[in-house]
Amino acid sequence: MLSYRHGYHAGNHADVLKHAVYAFCLAYLTKKPKPLLLLDTNAGGGLYDLESAEARKTGEADAGVRRIVGRPDPPDLIAPYLALLESLNPDGLLSTYPGSPAIALAGARAEDRVALYELHGTENSVLEQFVGARRNTSIVKGDGLEGLLALTPPRERRMLALIDPSYEIKTEYETVVQAVAKAWSKFPTGTYVLWRPVIERARVDAMAERLRRSGVKSVYDIELCMAPDAAGRGMTGSGLYVVNPPYTLPEAIDRAMRWLADALDAGGPTYAGWLVPPDRP
Repeated sequence: MLSYRHGYHAGNHADVLKHAVYAFCLAYLTKKPKPLLLLDTNAGGGLYDLESAEARKTGEADAGVRRIVGRPDPPDLIAPYLALLESLNPDGLLSTYPGSPAIALAGARAEDRVALYELHGTENSVLEQFVGARRNTSIVKGDGLEGLLALTPPRERRMLALIDPSYEIKTEYETVVQAVAKAWSKFPTGTYVLWRPVIERARVDAMAERLRRSGVKSVYDIELCMAPDAAGRGMTGSGLYVVNPPYTLPEAIDRAMRWLADALDAGGPTYAGWLVPPDRP
């Protein structure tokens, strides 16, 4: 149940899309001079060594983040993400990769609060060592979806939540939508970034339909696949549902998708658009 270790997959194509969008949302939301809760339901270890035995075993970063660093004319969408990568690798050699906790801690201000949830015992210990005794930051060895519901509505009245389970348990395709819908009903103005893998198209379609029927408003859908849908090929791509995205995100995504698809040599479905449009006055 808790066998997934992100060190084997750090910096892959799914991370590029997920972390670029997450860093973009964070950079936008921290422009407003009011405190923010950053909540991560599946935090992982925080920082990854791309030269480790785990990372080299799969080589997924070679087909992911290493394809975009140094590529000319990067779009605005990935600017905050690239800036963090460059700050962590000042020698120009991409060996250190930031997981979502590293992105959150790099972007959080003194007045912001960071809540990191991680169930895996080893990952939780690594995360504690990475974070240390940082002010306004908590690490919980517990269920992140329960944490999401427990902390909404946040006292800050502003929130960016990242929800990205491994989906090793097939019921997670349902439970994550249920949790986001419940959190949204308690706090409908928060920004929720929900990641999904593309392994079986039927599961993705069912997940989208559940989200449509959930009552959640203003859901932007992004998908970037490396290969066409095919049974038995594993994860051919990934996507994000962004609830209450920054108003600048759709245009930034529109400008970035072709660049990302070309850089990552994506040969599968690529899409961005409203799954559930925002209510307009």
